[in-house]
Amino acid sequence: MAENYEYVIVGGGMVADAAAKGIRERDRSGSILILSEDVDPPYTRPALSKKLWTDPDFSPDDNDLGTARATGAELRLSTRVESVDRSGRTVTTASGETIGYGRLLLATGGRPKRIDLPDDHRIVYFRSAADYRRLRDLSGRGHHVAVIGGGYIGSELAAALVQNDTRVTLVFPDRELGASTFPRSVDDRFETAFRDHGVAFRPGRRLASATADSDGIHLTLDDGSAIDADSVVIGLGIVPNTDLAERAGLRVDDGILVDSRLATDDPFVYAAGDVASYPDPILGRRRVEHVDNANEQGAAVGRIMAGSDEKYTHTPSYYSDVFDLSYEAVGKLDASLETVEDWKDDSSVVVYYLDGGVPVGVLLWNVWDATDKARQVLAEARALTPDNLVGMI
Repeated sequence: MAENYEYVIVGGGMVADAAAKGIRERDRSGSILILSEDVDPPYTRPALSKKLWTDPDFSPDDNDLGTARATGAELRLSTRVESVDRSGRTVTTASGETIGYGRLLLATGGRPKRIDLPDDHRIVYFRSAADYRRLRDLSGRGHHVAVIGGGYIGSELAAALVQNDTRVTLVFPDRELGASTFPRSVDDRFETAFRDHGVAFRPGRRLASATADSDGIHLTLDDGSAIDADSVVIGLGIVPNTDLAERAGLRVDDGILVDSRLATDDPFVYAAGDVASYPDPILGRRRVEHVDNANEQGAAVGRIMAGSDEKYTHTPSYYSDVFDLSYEAVGKLDASLETVEDWKDDSSVVVYYLDGGVPVGVLLWNVWDATDKARQVLAEARALTPDNLVGMI
């Protein structure tokens, strides 16, 4: 006979941790099973490219979220769920186990975007704690690591590596690092910080091909130039893991489609986190791949699964730390949009991003404790004009 649990969570990341804790806010005893493909129990993902590299007093053990201990949930690692039988309310794992559920949460996250490269342990598609451990082993000691991608994860990894006795070459398609995200005045400061720390740049370039031998990894860029490195780390973003939902017949469109209560078109199946496309009350339907959303949405869906009548109304923020530069943001950051800059001093600025004259994003560059004000600006966006944005935050 199939095992049965009141709550089954597929995925073992930060959403799973937050959801289990959210369930426990309303249901102290209901059985919870977390089925995770990861080899590690839930951990804080941002630390993999930030704090674990920069804080010598912060260890991987400190990064463990303690999910099972805090919630009593049963956690099964290295476990892949192959199918969902919605009529029978069961899931089946790759090893053939059939498990019944009362409520099912799909928190399957995303997988790194891949390119056609050799299958070699020195080429790391960075996503998990296991990837962090492998990159740690490949870095330091003056080793040369090529970082492919200059976006959110690529820039953080380049900064982390160069601060840990590693030579870094950063390959990215923009004319300047951050040029697609930040206005020029901010972008100049961002790029200068990397150059000052010794990161070598290959701007305006993409990786065309690579070979691997006993001497290292040999890269050819799209202009024919070459890079010889000891190892390579790929940071090109993620693809949402919607395959399981699709096989189950759930609606998918750049993520699993959910309503304001984070339910799919099946009232017993929910989705949250990187994989969920949800209706943000301020910014409209979107899918968010950041920690604030994972924590808030995970906790909300846990409470909802356990009987809460709430809706998910939070508009999440996100942040990044590189060297001594830090920023938070809400909404859409796109340097092709009209921007309004409100400099507080030589190193701190609020940047408003406007689409058709309407604010759609706010960058808080070295400006803190202002994300609620940024949300308020976006909520009132249609009543605002570029002329009256300066000074609002």
